[in-house]
Amino acid sequence: MRIAFFTPALLLIMLFVAYPVLTTIGVSFFDANGHFVGLGNYQQVLGSPDTINLNGFPKPPPYGTLINNAVWIAIHLPLSMFLGLWLALVLREVRGSSWVKTAIFIGMVTPLIIGGIMMLYIYDGSIGVVPRFFDAIGIHSLGVGWLQRPTTLLFGLIFGSVWLWTGFSMIVYSAGLTTIPKEYWEAAKIDGTSTFRTFTQITFPLLKPMTIVVFTMSILYELKIFDLVYGATNPQGGVGGAADVLALQMFREAFVQLPADYGTAAAVATFLSLLTLAATVMTIRYMVKR
Repeated sequence: MRIAFFTPALLLIMLFVAYPVLTTIGVSFFDANGHFVGLGNYQQVLGSPDTINLNGFPKPPPYGTLINNAVWIAIHLPLSMFLGLWLALVLREVRGSSWVKTAIFIGMVTPLIIGGIMMLYIYDGSIGVVPRFFDAIGIHSLGVGWLQRPTTLLFGLIFGSVWLWTGFSMIVYSAGLTTIPKEYWEAAKIDGTSTFRTFTQITFPLLKPMTIVVFTMSILYELKIFDLVYGATNPQGGVGGAADVLALQMFREAFVQLPADYGTAAAVATFLSLLTLAATVMTIRYMVKR
C-alpha cells in the first residue's frame, strides 16, 4: 500500500529529473556527428582556452569561463553574505525596517535578465551613475563605461549582482535573528561583554544554520550564473569574452554556434552539475562539522 502512495511522485522524478540528467550525460559522450568519442568532449572542454586561459598570466582578460566562475565565488560570496548579515543586524531594532527590507529585497525578486539590462545603464559611460560618481570624485580611470572594458566588465557585473542577491541573505539572517532569545544578548550586556564578542560568541554561532543556507545557495547561484551576464553582454560574454561563464559557454555551444555541438554542450552541463554537487556536499559537510 505504501508503494502506491510514492509511485506517482517517483514516476514524476524519473520523467522530469532522472531521464533528462541521464540523457545529458549520455549525449556528452558523442560528437556533433553522433559518433562515440568517450571522454573526448570533456578533454576538449577542459583543454580549451575558452574554459581556462592563463597562458602568460598576469595578463588582461579573458581568463576563461571556469576562472571567471571562480572569481564570482571569491568576490560575490563574501560580499553578499556579510552585507546581508550586516543589514539584518542594523535593521533589527529600527522602526519601519520592514519597508527598508522590502526595498532591498526588490533586487532579489527582479528577473536577472532584467537586472543585466539595468547594468547596461548603470555602468554606461555617458549616463551611468557609477562612471559619473567616479568622475565626480576625481577617479577618471573608472569614469568610463565599465561594460565596454575587459578589465572592468566582470567586476562590474559581480558588484551589480551583489545588490540583486544581498536581499536573500538579509532576509534569511533576519529570520534567524528572530529565533535567538533576547535574554542571551541582555545577559551579555549585563556581564559587560563587548559588542564584537557578543557577535562572535553568541550571535554568529547561533546563526550557523542560516549561514549554511546562505553559503550553499550563493555558491549554487554563482556557479550557475547565466541570465545576468547574457542580459548585460552577449552570447560571447562581452568584450573579448571577459565575462564569459560556464553556463553561457554551454548555451553558446548548443544554441548559438552553427552547427550546434550538443555533445560539447552536454559535457559542459555535466561538468557544471558535478561542480555544483561537489560544492554543495563539501559546504554542508564542512559547516556541519564546525
